[in-house]
Amino acid sequence: MDLEIERKFLVVGDFKKESYGFVRICQGYLNSAAERVVRVRVKGDKGFITVKGSNNETGVTRFEWEKEISVEDAMSLLKLAEAGVIDKTRYLIHNTDGIHTWEVDEFHGDNEGLLVAEIELCSEDETFDKPAWLGAEVTGDKRYYNSALSQNPYKNWE
Repeated sequence: MDLEIERKFLVVGDFKKESYGFVRICQGYLNSAAERVVRVRVKGDKGFITVKGSNNETGVTRFEWEKEISVEDAMSLLKLAEAGVIDKTRYLIHNTDGIHTWEVDEFHGDNEGLLVAEIELCSEDETFDKPAWLGAEVTGDKRYYNSALSQNPYKNWE
């Protein structure tokens, strides 16, 4: 079983100068139920389908299965997606430990203004350096899940 162990944080400072690359991502959900999210994504010039399970009690770990599919298939499946397609630019930043990579998502459209940084870990108790531009941790806060943002976009938050 594939597991995703991930921590999420808000971004409060200038991160772009540290980025070594970026890619535009468009994704939609065929199923956004918390216990089994099915996502279709076009990431640059590649397509993907992903199934994610529920988070564990800490909100850090969950089942994740992902397969690459053709962009054409991904675009066709996006037409079947629930309302609320996510549009974002993902920036990649090396962590100072030389091991991890930060993925900072700058959201567009209905989620404009939201910046979320994620780091994938090998274990829940693994330590990592926190850059100066990192804000409050939102790991486990379901409002920041992309599937939730597709249904209740950031522009609607008070």
